[in-house]
Amino acid sequence: MLKKPKMWRQRYIPYEITDISSDELLYRDETLMVTRWDPINPRIDFHKGVSYYFFDKGVKISKLYNGMGEFIKYYCDIIEIEYKCEQDEYIFKDLLIDVTIKPDGRVRVLDLDEFSDALAQDLITKEQAIGALKKADELLKLIYSEEFPFSELEKDY
Repeated sequence: MLKKPKMWRQRYIPYEITDISSDELLYRDETLMVTRWDPINPRIDFHKGVSYYFFDKGVKISKLYNGMGEFIKYYCDIIEIEYKCEQDEYIFKDLLIDVTIKPDGRVRVLDLDEFSDALAQDLITKEQAIGALKKADELLKLIYSEEFPFSELEKDY
């Protein structure tokens, strides 16, 4: 059985810190963590999710499923990861830039307005903003070069 870490999701708009430690841990190593979860609040656009935290890429990619268990899209969050080794605790900071990929290949970049608001209001630092933009650019390059989905997203954990 995997040792389960403490996990927090931090958002900037609206500002909140949510304990997500109840998510089911499916896999974890030095570069990847995989969890399965139900939405905190009921949703009509999806029913369940599996999230892949790519520590080296600074991105969380979630596979979202409808109520019948059918895959509906990838939802990619650009994140900053803070890890406290002694406590085995993660804080996943949502840096607001999101990318969705539908099964037919359609790609959308979301929430750039919130990203610019957070930067203008000093909710995120200039360094965080630069890092988020670089991570988003790297992710989009991988998507458009057809190196997406990553092989880890196809494994059965």
